[in-house]
Amino acid sequence: MNREKEKKKRKYGVFPMLVAASLVFAGCGTATTSQSEPAKNATEQTPATKEIAFNPPKLEDAPKGELGEAIQLGYKMVTDTKATVPQNVGNNLSCISCHADGGTNKIASPLVGVTAVHPQYRDREGKVITMEDRINECFKRSMNGKPLEAGSKEMTAMIAYLTYISEGIPTGADIPWRGKSKVSLEGITPDKANGEKLYKQSCLACHGTDGSGTGPASGPAVWGEHSFNDGAGLARISQMTGYIQKNMPKAEMGGVKPGELSKQQAADLAAYLLAQERPEFTGKKNDWPKGNKPKDVKY
Repeated sequence: MNREKEKKKRKYGVFPMLVAASLVFAGCGTATTSQSEPAKNATEQTPATKEIAFNPPKLEDAPKGELGEAIQLGYKMVTDTKATVPQNVGNNLSCISCHADGGTNKIASPLVGVTAVHPQYRDREGKVITMEDRINECFKRSMNGKPLEAGSKEMTAMIAYLTYISEGIPTGADIPWRGKSKVSLEGITPDKANGEKLYKQSCLACHGTDGSGTGPASGPAVWGEHSFNDGAGLARISQMTGYIQKNMPKAEMGGVKPGELSKQQAADLAAYLLAQERPEFTGKKNDWPKGNKPKDVKY
């Protein structure tokens, strides 16, 4: 009797174990299928990465109301900086002296997308800076002036405008048109004498015999008390060379047509311009606090 019970116990005790085991393996197989299929579909359905389009919205399409008023004021600050915030500008330049068409010209140091890449780390400051910091660095250096007050109507307007023209550009995006001004001068030996010759031939009509210019947009001051100071980005020959080659001259001058300057010619011009007197930036001692100062920074 006991022997019969033992047989039944073994028979029915093993069966549930086999069933359980089969369910476990079946479950694993099912789980593997259900997890891998969505992953496969996700891979198949992910669209190819597309290059970000340069398509800033038009000013006339800006929203109405207080936001629109802020955007319009920001635009005025970019296009007629000294007239709009004279207390913050120490020379005769405007933002459009470098950033043509209100910062919406693709080849002239465009401002489109700038709010999407801030905050960002910068070697010159040795820290992460905000959009407000970046704007004020331009006021202190390129404008040889004073920073905008934090939270002011003017700072808010500038941010509003830059955000508006950067509409649709993802935060942190790799923006293809940014950072194109600086060029490598490897293999190039700038010739100031040739730069002076080129300046008199093709630049003098707009920028003047003394470099003081004819207007912040048409011919900004390129040296002297009315120009940017020696702490500005364009005071670096790599930056100035790239900007000149990509943007000068605006029209045919002295037989030179737009887009025809070679890198050597642009470097010669940059060397000549940067050899002239300009305002001194008093905050230079705080630049590059962690080292790695570029070779073409002359202070």
